[in-house]
Amino acid sequence: MRCAVFASGNGSNFQVLLDRKSSGDIGHADFVLMVGNNSKAGAFDRARARGIPALHIAPSRFPTEEAYAESLLSALSGAGVELIALAGYMKKLPPAVVSLYRNRVLNIHPGLLPAFGGKGMYGANVHRAVIEYGAKVSGVTVHFVDDEYDHGPVILQKAVPVLDSDDEQTLAARVLQAEHECYWQAVEAVAAGKIKVAGRRVIRLELQD
Repeated sequence: MRCAVFASGNGSNFQVLLDRKSSGDIGHADFVLMVGNNSKAGAFDRARARGIPALHIAPSRFPTEEAYAESLLSALSGAGVELIALAGYMKKLPPAVVSLYRNRVLNIHPGLLPAFGGKGMYGANVHRAVIEYGAKVSGVTVHFVDDEYDHGPVILQKAVPVLDSDDEQTLAARVLQAEHECYWQAVEAVAAGKIKVAGRRVIRLELQD
């Protein structure tokens, strides 16, 4: 599947996807476009280093959400995009994009949903909330994107311990490592057609008889 990656920051998860593609671990997805809302994002450099077209499309540059959505859809259509992977993308996708790519937009969240999710729960905010709550386990959730924050069907989760000595930075580092270990697996599974969505359940077809 032709895949676009959306990123707002350094793009470490994007880099892992590219590296896993180069190593052959990802065989069913081709990364054909990178979209970012922050022109200074390191993800742009990562895309250019691999010769992947990179577009700066920020909501603030458009008079309406409809115009923003039209720009995104035009870019995606022009690149023949079939799958979208959000890799640290800090903007909510317009409903028109989510609708057209239903069950074909993946996001990775630095917590075990449905706990510690929702509007405003990203990055350090999640890790701070986990520590302040006293949770003993945190982790990563890869899920499909729907019209609500951090709400779509869960594709996979990976847990990590929360240590008594943790602060936001140390927990973030442990969670990021888990992200790098599992996001590419979800992208490859979806691109390979190895899962299906039944209501809120994501069923891994490779495990079926």
